[in-house]
Order: sequence, then C-alpha cells, then structure tokens
Amino acid sequence: MKKRTVSLLMLLFVLVSHAQNDTLTKTEFTKMYLPVWIEATEHCMDVAKAMPEELYSFRPTTVSKTFAEQMVHIAAANKLLTQRYVQGLEVIPNTPEASKMTKTEILFFMKASFKYTTEVIQTIEQKKLDEMCKMYHSGNIVSRAFALFYVQDHLANHRAKSNLYLRMNGIEPPEYTW
Repeated sequence: MKKRTVSLLMLLFVLVSHAQNDTLTKTEFTKMYLPVWIEATEHCMDVAKAMPEELYSFRPTTVSKTFAEQMVHIAAANKLLTQRYVQGLEVIPNTPEASKMTKTEILFFMKASFKYTTEVIQTIEQKKLDEMCKMYHSGNIVSRAFALFYVQDHLANHRAKSNLYLRMNGIEPPEYTW
C-alpha cells in the first residue's frame, strides 16, 4: 500500500511539473522572450501607478495625448498588435475613452492587456511564430516571432513619453532596471 501511494504521488508530481512547464513557454524563443516581456510590462505598470489620478488628464501640448490616453493606448494597442501580428487574427481597433475611466480602471485594463499577451507568449507554438506577416504601417514582412518585438517596442515608446509627463509634473519616474 505504501509503495502504491508513493508511486501515485510521484506520478502526480511528474504530471503537475509537466503541466507547469507547458504554461511557462512552448518554444526556445518564448522561453528567452518571456522574462523580457514581463520586465517591460511591470515597468510600464510602475509608470502608470506613479502618476497621481488627478494628473491623469495632464497633456503637455494641445496635440499630445493625456497621460490617461497614453496608458489606455498602450493597453489597447498591445492586445490589438498581439492579435493582429502575433496570432494572425483579423481585428478592428477598439480603444475605450480614457477620459471616462478612473486610474484604477485604467490600471486594470492595462493589466488585463498585458496578461493577454503573456498568455499568448506562453502558449504559442513554433509553427505559428515561424509564419510571416505584413506590418500594417510599414509594409515590412516579418515573422510572427519578430512581431513580438514590435509589440514591446510600441509599449516602450509610449511608456517613455509617459516618463516625460511624470517629469513635467515634478515626479521622478520609476527607475529603469533592465
């Protein structure tokens, strides 16, 4: 009976370990890329949290996005770009109105968007990553794996702009730790 229990526990351990490994990543590329992505999204969330809610409507010029619009744009575009270029889905932009959202709602929206892309990174197969896609604005033809760099670059571009919004309001941005 004792041997049987130990054997069952060992089998359970192996199955759980295997299942956990499957949710980490499925490819060598995503194994390498996932920690970079997580660091980028955590830093972006730190930037969003650093701005007081009463300054989410701040815009440096009349043609600039507000801070809230920057954060909502990051989140909406993140999911859209992941769906369009990494997953190859036909999607239409659908960005909520930032001025009608609270800071808490924006942070939740961002977190959900980052979680979406994280789950795609964890589950996407190499065959899909090897497919080619055409980038909408540039017309460049790239692999879906390469498109993940575009998703992150877009996030970093708008996060960097948002750092300036913090500085313009006398707020020290979170330290970049990469």
